[in-house]
Amino acid sequence: MHYNYKYRLNPPETLEEELLYHVDTCRQLYNHVLHLLNEADDIPARYEVQGRLPDLKSWWDDLGDVHSKVLQMVVKRVYDNLSTLKAQKEHGRAVGMLKWKPPREYRSLTYNQSGFELKNTSGRPTLWLSKIGEIPIHLHRDIPENATIKQVAVKREPTGEWYATFGIDVDEATPEKPQNPERVVGIDVGILKYAHDTDGYAIESPDFSEERERLERAQRDLSRKEHGSANWEKQRRVVAERHADLKHKRRDFLHKLSNHYARQYDFVAVEDLDAKGLVELPGNSRNRAGAAWGMFLRMLEYKCEREGTHFVAVNPRGTTKECASCGVSTEKPLWVREHSCPACGFEADRDANAAWNILSRGLEEVGVVHSESTPVETALPVDTSVSAKHVVETGSPTLKERTASAVSE
Repeated sequence: MHYNYKYRLNPPETLEEELLYHVDTCRQLYNHVLHLLNEADDIPARYEVQGRLPDLKSWWDDLGDVHSKVLQMVVKRVYDNLSTLKAQKEHGRAVGMLKWKPPREYRSLTYNQSGFELKNTSGRPTLWLSKIGEIPIHLHRDIPENATIKQVAVKREPTGEWYATFGIDVDEATPEKPQNPERVVGIDVGILKYAHDTDGYAIESPDFSEERERLERAQRDLSRKEHGSANWEKQRRVVAERHADLKHKRRDFLHKLSNHYARQYDFVAVEDLDAKGLVELPGNSRNRAGAAWGMFLRMLEYKCEREGTHFVAVNPRGTTKECASCGVSTEKPLWVREHSCPACGFEADRDANAAWNILSRGLEEVGVVHSESTPVETALPVDTSVSAKHVVETGSPTLKERTASAVSE
């Protein structure tokens, strides 16, 4: 299985200058390759362009200072970006052309297969990079012994911090998914409650209002500085740090919540949401973007694969309107938060009803029969709310204990 492990780097000033030099050389090569492709009548194959790199080194001396694999990955980056544009165009999106990268928008370089090594120098871990040197690294968690490091991406964040992301392959068998899963759950995501599942638990959306307020204050201060001045650069770092703080807290919440569902259940059904399309809809787009549904579903999918849990994404159309008990559709405006079926009398929270429909569709899609795939009670189920703060502070493994104790009370 493939994983990414991210670690903080602590390069001394001399090595940081060398890193910046290598990154900027890669940026110039990126722009050069993009220029060649724009001038060409027919776009050549990537390996044909990579084959021209030795000729480029004959007159471009700076390229000789950078590891050959790093240069090849720059060419691959251009072609990957072109493929992304092509895929968006095929899906009906209006796309333009790739733009040249200014220094602030190109901040990384990638070593693939060779040119790097983890070392232990004088009792401290270091990352050796070809033509750069040994950089102190903070290994806050061990890389598995049965893992093979395939590549290392080194990136300078807007905050000025350096990180190394290891792409590793772990030699382990993928857990076999149970043929008849017993612990099944359907999850409906939202804004008022981040997630509502078929076990009757509602996870509150994390409150990042304080972090957003600090970010907005920092942005207002930045707008008052003279662009490009020393004070402006200092305040820009502050804004970047505020952005990073908000990003890290959101990802922490999503990692712990997705980890909980992947480990606690044998079968997880979710909505196949077009998260990007939902964000682009008018009205309340900021909250939809902050919810990061797409990121949550991607995390949940790969963690289910890692844990041997069935993961199914179903068509979300009509999951809110359709009665989970009898299947009759009932129109409900967004402000109506309860489902009350006029046909069978089934009553439930709006999102709980949707979660049951998601689970039923998921089980049907994979052909799994489960004795409790539809609700039988017509009374409103107990809504056991779980604080997002609790998930972040104590981690997802305690979520079950927390909700179980709340039910017993």
